[in-house]
Amino acid sequence: MSPVARWASLGALGLLVAALLVWWRFDGDMKLATARAARGSVVIDTRCGAIEYQEAGTGPALRMVHGSGGGHDQGMAFAGGLTRHGIRVIAMSRFGYLRTPRPEDASPAAQADAHTCLLDALGIRQAAVVGGSAGAPSAMQMAIRHPARVGALVLLVPLAFKPTTVADSAKPLPAAAERLLMRLIGSDLLFWAGLHLARDQVIRYVLATPPEQVAAASPQERARVNAILDAILPVSARAAGLRDDSVLGQRIPSYPLEAIGAPTLIISTRDDGFGTFASAQYTASRIAGAKFIGYDHGGHVWVGHDDEVRAAIASWVLSPRAPVSQ
Repeated sequence: MSPVARWASLGALGLLVAALLVWWRFDGDMKLATARAARGSVVIDTRCGAIEYQEAGTGPALRMVHGSGGGHDQGMAFAGGLTRHGIRVIAMSRFGYLRTPRPEDASPAAQADAHTCLLDALGIRQAAVVGGSAGAPSAMQMAIRHPARVGALVLLVPLAFKPTTVADSAKPLPAAAERLLMRLIGSDLLFWAGLHLARDQVIRYVLATPPEQVAAASPQERARVNAILDAILPVSARAAGLRDDSVLGQRIPSYPLEAIGAPTLIISTRDDGFGTFASAQYTASRIAGAKFIGYDHGGHVWVGHDDEVRAAIASWVLSPRAPVSQ
């Protein structure tokens, strides 16, 4: 064998070994992610079909409705800490996420009905409802369609309508970035590779948060943001819900917000890359008595404000207006 052929063979062998090592690590990470996503949850049959959920704590009930890329695990990762305040947290997986199947009608209105079906199945008359990001539309619809079941409403960096007369608080995502994002959330391997090779860009476009703010944050906040990212895997088990959220985000309808009677708290950040600040302010202006909390910095995952956000939600839920669990 000539020296050139020998070096070519060695190079090919090296590439094969490297590919096998990458695949070995990917396979191991996926097994861990799949096991983590199933931890702590059960699937319950309701009038609206099967719903995956988990709960923790005792006291007034709080229904946590997760955002894009989430599931019961994302919901509990955020709201689970509220149990220290004496709150019963119920986190579920929305339609098309993890073990909650996607029905033919997966609209926010249908999801709102499913939220109520879950309360029925758990024997809960009324609950506070927290809708985060893409979980906000169904949380609002629940307050509109089932007002007696919602004792308090919290919308956190909400996906919400605003008229074109209201200025955007963030530039629309570039078309190339939108295409890349859809590819990432359509493949476990691509998303995993993005986390390892271009994590800052994933933070910027998937979490809509300035990565420099994450880098400058406290170790606790950096760990929280990284945990949110890592918990999106397995993205394949969330793909159906993610696609629905993406479509909804492109043409979110206007809801009759004046019909919402539940005490409402709305929180957002001005530099949220998804532009929720402007729509959150508009939503607050349409709901009687709504309270709006806005931060200048923090991105879509409110970096640097997590303790404040949790404290504000706990106070809102535990106020005399808050519901009681039965």
